[in-house]
Amino acid sequence: MNWQDYITVDSNICHGSACIKGTRVMVSVVLDNLAAGLSAEDILHSYPSLKQESILAAISYAAELTRERVILMPA
Repeated sequence: MNWQDYITVDSNICHGSACIKGTRVMVSVVLDNLAAGLSAEDILHSYPSLKQESILAAISYAAELTRERVILMPA
């Protein structure tokens, strides 16, 4: 899983928060839903613009952040 294929950061979209590419769904929203106990299917139903890969990319992105390294995002 290459999360960079699914996640973008753009200062003009959602105030620069990490979002799923092609949507305005923030990665934090996906992770908050997972943390609240929603299933991937529930999230996909609530956000039809997402795909299963989007959810996996959000998890992968979060895992990368926990490694406490600087992550450079292409502009």
